[in-house]
Amino acid sequence: MRKTLTTIALALIALTAMAQGYVPTQENLAEREDFRNAKLGIFLHWGIYSMFAQGEWYLQNAVPDRMEYAKAADAFYPHRFDARQWVRAIKAAGAKYICFTTRHHDGFSMWDTQQSDYNIVKATPFKRDIVKELADACHEEGIRLHLYYSHIDWMRDDYPMGRTGRNCGKDASKSDWPHYFQFMNAQLTELLTRYGKVGAIWFDGWWDHDQDATPFNWQLDEQYALIHKLQPACLIGNNHHMEPNEGEDIQLFERDLPGENKAGFVDKAAQVSPLPLETCETMNGMWGYKVVDQNYKSTNEIIRLLVNTSGKGANLLLNIGPQPNGQLPALALDRLKHLGKWMSTYGATLYGSQAGPVKPCEWGATTEKNGTIYAHICPADTAKMPAAITIPMAKKPKAVTHFPSGAKVAYTYRNKLLTIDVPANPTTPDHVIAIKR
Repeated sequence: MRKTLTTIALALIALTAMAQGYVPTQENLAEREDFRNAKLGIFLHWGIYSMFAQGEWYLQNAVPDRMEYAKAADAFYPHRFDARQWVRAIKAAGAKYICFTTRHHDGFSMWDTQQSDYNIVKATPFKRDIVKELADACHEEGIRLHLYYSHIDWMRDDYPMGRTGRNCGKDASKSDWPHYFQFMNAQLTELLTRYGKVGAIWFDGWWDHDQDATPFNWQLDEQYALIHKLQPACLIGNNHHMEPNEGEDIQLFERDLPGENKAGFVDKAAQVSPLPLETCETMNGMWGYKVVDQNYKSTNEIIRLLVNTSGKGANLLLNIGPQPNGQLPALALDRLKHLGKWMSTYGATLYGSQAGPVKPCEWGATTEKNGTIYAHICPADTAKMPAAITIPMAKKPKAVTHFPSGAKVAYTYRNKLLTIDVPANPTTPDHVIAIKR
């Protein structure tokens, strides 16, 4: 009788789960909170496209024959690659996680996959598993590892032709979605069973079929279920520029703050969800390494970007395109070093915070944590530093002080508005004032 009741109970649980759809596990919910609190991650776009030094879309943009492009793998020997040096530099910058491109749209895999010989171990003289070395270094240093994975493949004929990759020499008549879907899932299984804990899978490429006459079925529900089965805590994000689908754990925004569409990617009907949020942006102009692109954002610009992203309650995923020799560019390392110095003092106003009462505006933004509002005063044009800022508050604050010195700041409180005087010559790119509720 007890066995029968147990069977019935399990059946009811299964039926409830089916009715509710995706139900995240407690481990997954805990991982979401850790992610939400992280505020800063580093994106790494690296593959054989770095050999051409023209960015990660070289195969698509320069229209070479895909077989000629693939020959670059035979010369890919990043002899200066040191995963621990990368991870330590990123950790010192104050970042809490890394997102690495395991396989970009050119189809080249940066780990020892058994599903294709077109990978870093079998197709190059380097013969080392980049994902394994990064995973080991991340686990040792206590940094979360997220894995980017492209749904697109400009090399494989079985991937159904989308709006990109049309001039690479693919044979559209050999399209075989079931075969390609099986290939992807086999690769994802490798990534989620060989390299320890994976914080998130970061999908890209859904938009390749957004102009199809008939909506393309990516079978995301099946793929997401596989990921959550292999690692229940693993978060799933998809760079599709729309509202999250069922089974997704975080919402991604490319080159935009949540709720904005300055880059023109976001579907106009899309709304910001209550899921943890992430904005990805480049440190210079490109995702992958481009030799002529030395237009790196200044440290002050990066700080403002991070503050504004945090002021929206989101994480900033800041991208670096490693060089073909395996080193991070010198300018990128310089920015990481200076960002780390700032974060060692001011990171406490961002980590674990939520969006404050004043969203990003001309003078800066606010974050809030443990009953304290942090006003980050960092206008893009320092010549336009305001004499005072105003913050709506239901009650008079208990204290208004400079952060981190704790020195008192002059203010007035009237009609539920807090007006704070701003020093004429702030000594930092982001002048922070702590307001105790």
